[in-house]
Amino acid sequence: MAFWIASSPHNHNQAETSALMRLVIYALLPGILAQWYFFGWGNIIHITLAVATAMACEFIVLSLRSKKQIRKQLFDGSAILSAVLLGICIPAIAPWWISVIGAAFAIVIVKQLYGGLGHNPFNPAMAAYVMLLISFPIQMTSWLPPTALMNIGLDFSNTLMTIFTGFTAEGYSVEQLRTSIDGFTMATPLDTLKTDLGLGHTVYETTQNSIFTNSYDFSLGLAYGWEWINLTFLAGGLLLIAKRAIAWHTPISFLLSLFVCSFIAYSVSPDSSASTMFHWLTGGCMLGAFFILTDPVTGATSIKGRLIIGAIAGLLVYLIRTFGGYPDGVAFAVLLCNMAAPLVDQYTRPRTYGHGNTVAKPAPSSESVNKQTETKQ
Repeated sequence: MAFWIASSPHNHNQAETSALMRLVIYALLPGILAQWYFFGWGNIIHITLAVATAMACEFIVLSLRSKKQIRKQLFDGSAILSAVLLGICIPAIAPWWISVIGAAFAIVIVKQLYGGLGHNPFNPAMAAYVMLLISFPIQMTSWLPPTALMNIGLDFSNTLMTIFTGFTAEGYSVEQLRTSIDGFTMATPLDTLKTDLGLGHTVYETTQNSIFTNSYDFSLGLAYGWEWINLTFLAGGLLLIAKRAIAWHTPISFLLSLFVCSFIAYSVSPDSSASTMFHWLTGGCMLGAFFILTDPVTGATSIKGRLIIGAIAGLLVYLIRTFGGYPDGVAFAVLLCNMAAPLVDQYTRPRTYGHGNTVAKPAPSSESVNKQTETKQ
């Protein structure tokens, strides 16, 4: 099945929402499986909790708002997709209530409060993620190291117990689970790099940490596990482009913008700037490029607008990662671009089919007509 999303008034071949949402969820599966392989069962559990909460909230709000077409709106896939995206972004061993609060906020506040699908100005998953990150910074930054670097093994039952109780069956706490093989509590590669650079270390010195892969040249500074997760999301995004479910303009513009910024900085100061490959294959780069910025509701609709929004997002991600207070800036960049999208569309919307570029003159007022008549008389 081929999909096509275009700016009005040229959009004449529009697939059903449910079919499009299913395709996007299928394209996310390789990335979810990569997360499971490197970081265990945590994200799958949080995705399940988020989907259940989102569906329950969607049903309650639709029941209160209208008794008509509840089933069609409930199963259009939009709530499930938002929950899946949110579950992907939550740390694997965050407490269960994090995903429940986030999913409820995404559906009730960000989506339904504005009128439901097609009316929300912000991406629900990213708005919920930012709300959680600001409200619960400790829980939202408790990322696990890859399972291959952990001293304590986590199977499904132990992960489930940790999420619901905060401790494993053996009594290990979340902080103990985050302790690396060298006895130090580990952070994400982006957080580790930002912290070490602030302490005066070079990029090369930072990449000697065990969370950076040894299978590549250290000058690239790729993060262990994260590079494969981003590559799988890249593969899913390319599938969506091939199926014409998303336009290529936004993700390509975003990646090129991030490439230009990081390449210039790395060329000027390689000791204090990470490589472009590090920025591309770390954090939520590919997920944001292909699955979040391309949201047809909250993104730009014109071709020029998509290119501009992608370029702005890439610049914002680089600036936040380099100079901001948070290690990754994808979610913040998305929300800022959501706010800018209507203005960008206003100045980049295509010419209406069949009309010229000339601006029509306003009709003369009755007062001016009367004056003209008096003058002639």
